[in-house]
Amino acid sequence: MKKIILSIVGLICIITLSVVIVSKKEKANGESYLRVHIRANSNSAEDQGIKMQVKTAVVDYLTGEIASGSTFEEVYAILKANLENIEATANKVLAENGFTYKSHASLREEYFPTRSYNDYTLENGYYDALILELGKGEGNNWWCVVYPPLCFIGAEGSDGRNIKYKSKFIEIIQNFFQ
Repeated sequence: MKKIILSIVGLICIITLSVVIVSKKEKANGESYLRVHIRANSNSAEDQGIKMQVKTAVVDYLTGEIASGSTFEEVYAILKANLENIEATANKVLAENGFTYKSHASLREEYFPTRSYNDYTLENGYYDALILELGKGEGNNWWCVVYPPLCFIGAEGSDGRNIKYKSKFIEIIQNFFQ
């Protein structure tokens, strides 16, 4: 009986490990997405408020930079080359508003739950992401997808496609009160 139970437990572990490895390799149904997450220091009202100010400054900065990228690889390289500038942009907003903690930007692959953007649903799985942590980075985050540009539309890139930040949250609020 012990052998059967140990065999079942072992089989479950192997299946679980296989699922994790396969989902990591498949990365968003074979599509390349590049997400941006700005994580607040904490969930206090002050930290959440400054997160949104940092978001605005960082998005303004990134809009011009990302416009020259037309592939996942190009946008990833642009973000990688601009990590220090992204931190400097965030740190300037933090300092101007009296916050003593700093930001830290990195590019890495992380697991994310299922999320929807308009007609796009990003299944749970591993995604490449620009992570901007403010202070301890323990608070709620703001996020969007920069490749393909699901939250950057309007400005023109080198290939003629349009890229500019668009806030879905503000759009929903505006539509609600119309």
